[in-house]
Amino acid sequence: MSGIGVRRGSVGPGQDWYGYSEVVRVGPLAVTAGCTAAVDGVVQAPDDAAGQARIAFRAGLAALAEVGLGPEHVIGTRVFVVDRADAMAVGTVHGEVFGDVRPAATMVVVAGLVDPAALVEVEFTAWAG
Repeated sequence: MSGIGVRRGSVGPGQDWYGYSEVVRVGPLAVTAGCTAAVDGVVQAPDDAAGQARIAFRAGLAALAEVGLGPEHVIGTRVFVVDRADAMAVGTVHGEVFGDVRPAATMVVVAGLVDPAALVEVEFTAWAG
């Protein structure tokens, strides 16, 4: 497809068997896949939702950078946490990253993520128009 920028980076080994890309950009629109605190397949900051959120946000922003977009282009975020008690800490990290940008944001408590050590997963929608 013309006009699509795709980064196939170090998100995880599932990119090939699952058939996904870390980020896809079509014209001014870019969407990231879910980003966690996994680095080389190992979840970092065990038992620290805020620490995992920082790593996940950095991963999502790095993916967007690969297609020429920065945090100022983010118009929406989706944050998934596995423990309601972590919502405030993770939301605080979201505010540190996006406080000046103010994207539309959703946070959802989920039963779990694919890797049981992962406490947080984030997705971004960005617009360069």
